[in-house]
Amino acid sequence: MGEFIQLKAADGQSIPAYVAKPAGKPRGGIVVLQEIFGVNSHIRSVADGYAADGYLAVAPSTFHRVKPDVDLGYSQEDMQAGFALKTAVEALPAPGVMQDIQAAIDHAAQAGKVGIVGYCWGGLLTWRAACLANGLSAAAPYYGGGVTTPDEVARKPKVPVLAHFGDQDHWIPLDSVEAFKQKHPEVEVHVYNANHGFNCDQRASYNAEAAKLARERTLAFFRKHVG
Repeated sequence: MGEFIQLKAADGQSIPAYVAKPAGKPRGGIVVLQEIFGVNSHIRSVADGYAADGYLAVAPSTFHRVKPDVDLGYSQEDMQAGFALKTAVEALPAPGVMQDIQAAIDHAAQAGKVGIVGYCWGGLLTWRAACLANGLSAAAPYYGGGVTTPDEVARKPKVPVLAHFGDQDHWIPLDSVEAFKQKHPEVEVHVYNANHGFNCDQRASYNAEAAKLARERTLAFFRKHVG
């Protein structure tokens, strides 16, 4: 349904992004942020899904500054490779990948208001975008690893946030989710009977029931705040 285009970040860096367009006039724009596996077939299908729901979906390659054309699966080797790439991106001097996300938001804005959704590492970047980026109207991080750490909890979102977590996620302890909720009563937090990665139908941790409910909630949230 979609195609790759080139975005230009504030520092002049060209960043590829998968863009999926709706059939008719878009309701708004949705930026889709990848896991640690690149803009792979799963993330492209997520973007296609938002396009089918009427949004202009933009999924930037947030690994591009350290390695282009990353498209990993979900094996242990892929996990290790993805984690190393994520670590390399996180080590970039500020603003690092945030300027690439800003370029995606700016592109999506041609469709109207813009929401952002991200999964795993993309969930963490979604939270940061809600606090730091310009031009957003809503943010929906899914099981963002690191979101509940003290440094991230200390941030203040500029837009409405809907956060999804799993109660069996060993990467994000439930007590840290509870602390995040206490610190951010303005954030709508949902905890599912599910594991990390429950939204991804290519992972062993996929939970169809949790994924369906989270998506329904996210769509309703974007309908309210984006269009």
